[in-house]
Amino acid sequence: MASGQPRRRSIYVCQRCEAQTPRWLGRCPECGEWNSLLETAEPRPETAGPVVTNGANPIPVALGEIVLQDRPRIKTSIDELDRVLGGGIVNGSVVLLGGDPGIGKSTLALQVAAALPIQNQQILYVSGEESTGQILMRARRTASSAANILALSETSLDRLLPQVKQIQPGLLIVDSIQAVYLESLSSAAGSTSQVRECAMALLRLAKECLIPTLIIGHVTKEGAIAGPRALEHIVDVVLYLEGERFHSYRLLRGVKNRFGSTNEVGVFEMLGDGLKEVENPSHVFLAERPAGAVGSTVAVTVEGTRPMLVEVQALATYSPLAIPRRTVNGADVNRVQLVTAVLTKRVGLALANQDIYVNIVGGLHVDEPAADLAVALAIASSFRDRPVAGDLVAIGEIGLAGELRRVSHMDRRLTEASKLGFSRCILPKGAISGSSAPANLELLPCGTLVEALEAAWRIP
Repeated sequence: MASGQPRRRSIYVCQRCEAQTPRWLGRCPECGEWNSLLETAEPRPETAGPVVTNGANPIPVALGEIVLQDRPRIKTSIDELDRVLGGGIVNGSVVLLGGDPGIGKSTLALQVAAALPIQNQQILYVSGEESTGQILMRARRTASSAANILALSETSLDRLLPQVKQIQPGLLIVDSIQAVYLESLSSAAGSTSQVRECAMALLRLAKECLIPTLIIGHVTKEGAIAGPRALEHIVDVVLYLEGERFHSYRLLRGVKNRFGSTNEVGVFEMLGDGLKEVENPSHVFLAERPAGAVGSTVAVTVEGTRPMLVEVQALATYSPLAIPRRTVNGADVNRVQLVTAVLTKRVGLALANQDIYVNIVGGLHVDEPAADLAVALAIASSFRDRPVAGDLVAIGEIGLAGELRRVSHMDRRLTEASKLGFSRCILPKGAISGSSAPANLELLPCGTLVEALEAAWRIP
């Protein structure tokens, strides 16, 4: 028998909870996730030894004796991104940019690198998924200046970290966290353990050298397997780029921000030459709204602290099926079901035999209850085959008793509707007391959904 170390066995590790099993299973016995077990080599046993630390032990410091160094934020020159970041990138911070594959994360990161006004420092763009030639092709497509950008195609974090310390870039971009790995770990790149440990190594580097770092992370449909949700607690800022792949608009949301608010949202449009800022989203989303269309209303929604006007379309048609369809695109299907039930029970519309389709135009997703009234008006308009006035907006939450309830940020919603040229607004009676309406906007307060429908039909 040949001498040497014994053959290493294979084990199966869950990519969600890191549970280990000696054989493959379709479902993890610990967390219950399906198809999450990945084969990997069993780690070698490590010999016990003294723990070696670099530098002296940390000493506690009184809060009153700490001297803060005032470092201004780094403006990215992209206003929509700066708004979500809280004013810019903080030195030494780690920002995670997550989103579905193909949504535009790498494009946005490269545009940030080209627009960042950092003097006497270069920006290091590290890609584990593309070659340097492919990075250059995307830079040319987006008309991004490559004068101060260093491109590196590397997947080993052990070889990358020394180069970063030597270059000391003004910004480090890692695309993506699922593609890089540490050689000390036996698991494959993209596994939960690799993603977490690589993020910790980049975090230590950013804090030690005060290098702002942007990490790109892919999100699966569930957002649980080796995705950014495995490291959200490690990084300083978590941003998500959302949108439908077959629509051109993208929303950039802040989910976590240690240096600012998470109530802001940035709006971009994906064009052939990259992502472009949308300064007036309401005007864009209503640009193609047809005049006098049946089943079309306008809702005033709030994304973060920004009010936006969106078109709500509905179609109610006779269903030959025993159970009519309820198809919803861009809205919460449960709230549409609730609105449909209230229209049937409290208003008396015979919707039990109707297929109902609801669509939010532009690829946006509206979840807030303030859009309930607009959805109800659109469904009733389609069912009665009567259009809603083109200069009318609707704001309000609908209760199960058919009453209209007030919503937050009413002043901002009314101001945005007035700016876009709307002259009438149906809203709950309770929202009148604390709201100051613009002079050119007529308020139509209603207490119930029945009153709101009657007010909408009275308008010529």
